[in-house]
Amino acid sequence: MPSDKPFTVAAAQFAPIFLDREATVDKACEIMAEAAKNGAKLVVFPEAFVPGYPEWIWVLTPGAGMGAHHRIYGELLDQAVAIPGPATDKLCRAAKANGVYVAIGVDERNDDDSGGTIYNTLLYIDDQGRIMGKHRKLVPTMPERIVWGAGDGSTLEVFDTPYGKVGGLLCWENYMPLARYAMYAWGTRIYVAPTWDSSDGWVGTMQHIAREGRCVVIGCCIAMRREDIPERFGLRELYPPIEREEDAWINDGNSVIVGPNGHILAGPAKQVETILYAEISPASLREAKLMLDVAGHYARPDVFQLTVNREPNRMINIAGDQPASVNGQKKTPDPRRRRRELGAK
Repeated sequence: MPSDKPFTVAAAQFAPIFLDREATVDKACEIMAEAAKNGAKLVVFPEAFVPGYPEWIWVLTPGAGMGAHHRIYGELLDQAVAIPGPATDKLCRAAKANGVYVAIGVDERNDDDSGGTIYNTLLYIDDQGRIMGKHRKLVPTMPERIVWGAGDGSTLEVFDTPYGKVGGLLCWENYMPLARYAMYAWGTRIYVAPTWDSSDGWVGTMQHIAREGRCVVIGCCIAMRREDIPERFGLRELYPPIEREEDAWINDGNSVIVGPNGHILAGPAKQVETILYAEISPASLREAKLMLDVAGHYARPDVFQLTVNREPNRMINIAGDQPASVNGQKKTPDPRRRRRELGAK
């Protein structure tokens, strides 16, 4: 059973060291230490924090800038994260040293297959420095498909912690109602939503999810200035001229922590690198279920059912090969787990 003591969660709104994996991992480790010093038990980082969100896809047109797309993609692929690998090893050591659970967005290179594709991945680490699992974004949005592959259902999962089940989705996956429902039905108590979306509407989305799922929602976004992108990439001049201080920001951040009734506990924080903190009362999570439990007493499994295909899509299958792996762990085939029905009796 989860602890009944109040606990503190943190949203780390920072910019990465753009396309520098090692330096960004070092920065993440320093942020973990700072958050732990202030009592955080779970630290959430933005989408694609290591080594950075591919911001150029929104300012380089495919036709006019294909040379630049190839060059920057090649650099991102080189700096992308292998799971497991030296970068995750360092993050795990920092999580253990500071006694914190971590959810962090990374650009994951598919070293288990071709080594040439990148996934937008949410990595989960426990407070003992072990990788609990990972989730690859199911649908990259618009030009994100230039740089990221699409994940599959094998990485859609929630994880047990002493503070309750932790799960979540990346950026606009949170607009996929069935994906959200899977998180609710699997008992997510702390819902993490790393993103690049810094709009005021996104804050409303975080509040809606908290009210719908009766869970704590941690929306965490990169806050980045154009000066955070090195000049050598040739991207700074693609943005409008800086006429006011706020024009220097490519992304405002707007991270937020929301309570289970939709009330804001911390943030939104705009145009600043900072750590947001919120103390969570387990009792408030239980009490919020009285009026609404969308995967419980407010569900109608006799009318609606959701089936989640959690079978991995392997790139190659060899006769007599071992069973496919999920989150790096080889699994024994179990037909009961291949398709998990949610809401069914």
